[in-house]
Amino acid sequence: TVASAFGSFRFVIKGSLAGTAIYVAYDQGLLGSGTQGAEALKKAQAALPPAIQEWTSYIGWEVRTVRMNRLPPTPKFDFSPSDSWNKGVQTVMSALSVAPTRACEYTVEGWKYVKDLVK
Repeated sequence: TVASAFGSFRFVIKGSLAGTAIYVAYDQGLLGSGTQGAEALKKAQAALPPAIQEWTSYIGWEVRTVRMNRLPPTPKFDFSPSDSWNKGVQTVMSALSVAPTRACEYTVEGWKYVKDLVK
């Protein structure tokens, strides 16, 4: 029917757009190492102001060029995902390594509590 054909067409269009987005991200180096991502970010920061200026002039909006030449600086984060990931893995492994000892301690405490209740 027409509805199912339209649904299939929408699925193909959405899949094509998603595939294209993934290809462009890979081609620009966004899916590579951190240095490739940083280089892609620098390229995007250099290309963005002229693209916005061209788009706004095409639409007819008036934009102050003084403001357009300077984008706000990107925030600086002192955060390393790999360090955080490693810290999380170390915490989990530490907890798992002492789990049998803690279970025995809690079992002994539980038996003592039950014995005291029975007395």
